[in-house]
Amino acid sequence: MLHRDHHRSRALCAGDINVSFEFFPPKTDKMEQTLWSSIGTLAPLHPNFVSVTYGAGGSTRERTHSTIDRVLKETALKPAAHLTCVGTTKEDIDEVIRDYWEIGVRHIVALRGDAPGGVGAPYEPTPGGYVNAADLVAGIKKIAPFEVHVAAYPEKHPQSPTVEADIDNLQAKIDAGADAAITQFFFDNDVFYRYIEKVRARGITVPITPGIIPIHNFKQVASFATRSGTYVPDWLGQRFEGLENHPVTQNLVAAAVAAEQVLELVDQGITDFHFYTLNRAELVYAICHLLGLRPAVTSNLEAAEAVS
Repeated sequence: MLHRDHHRSRALCAGDINVSFEFFPPKTDKMEQTLWSSIGTLAPLHPNFVSVTYGAGGSTRERTHSTIDRVLKETALKPAAHLTCVGTTKEDIDEVIRDYWEIGVRHIVALRGDAPGGVGAPYEPTPGGYVNAADLVAGIKKIAPFEVHVAAYPEKHPQSPTVEADIDNLQAKIDAGADAAITQFFFDNDVFYRYIEKVRARGITVPITPGIIPIHNFKQVASFATRSGTYVPDWLGQRFEGLENHPVTQNLVAAAVAAEQVLELVDQGITDFHFYTLNRAELVYAICHLLGLRPAVTSNLEAAEAVS
């Protein structure tokens, strides 16, 4: 149950808050450097896990796998591999799942994935593939006892007819064996509170972690939000108005906006957060600092080794 405590966020200590970070696999050498610099910056904060996104297609899949492999070999972080149902047969996905278990991965984020036409395009199951995320979760659990996270949508998935149908889908994923859920990002905390109340009223008890996206580029994030059915309040646009040519100020405003959002969630009793980092560490690090997270000396050494 959510509860209001106006002073909780002002007295945070190490250990009060749990975080996880999402990264995407790099496509170029420069992006590779940015990714590992970001991992090196955020690793000392001891996240519960770091997830690496996954797209349909062989080259993206290989980049995800190699990034996960390097996280395992060169850091003390716990990696979570994203998996989707799109464009792949069950046999191929099962092989990927077995490969992950063999290299030491114990955590998967299981998603249906977007249609090849992108967000908003009609979704058709791949012939011979997993039909949806619930089907994929069941398939993962048959192969090995992975910890499995699934997606939750406070403003419902764009292709769900109603919020109730969307919660039915979440229930199906949990019935298939999902251990916990991470939400799509949102900017209006009331949306999250209302969603949690509806989900709990349905008897769904698994942990549901809010997904937070710090706004590095307002137009880019607002465009993504629109495509994914996420409400962008007018006040949010006004905060970034006129800052297109002021990147330093834009980052300061972004940090303030995200900090305001997460600290209000903390005051409602939320203790776990999942950050969509977009492979950019500084904003996320600043927000985590405000949440009371501090680096440990040993982790600094691990982080240095991770990027050496």
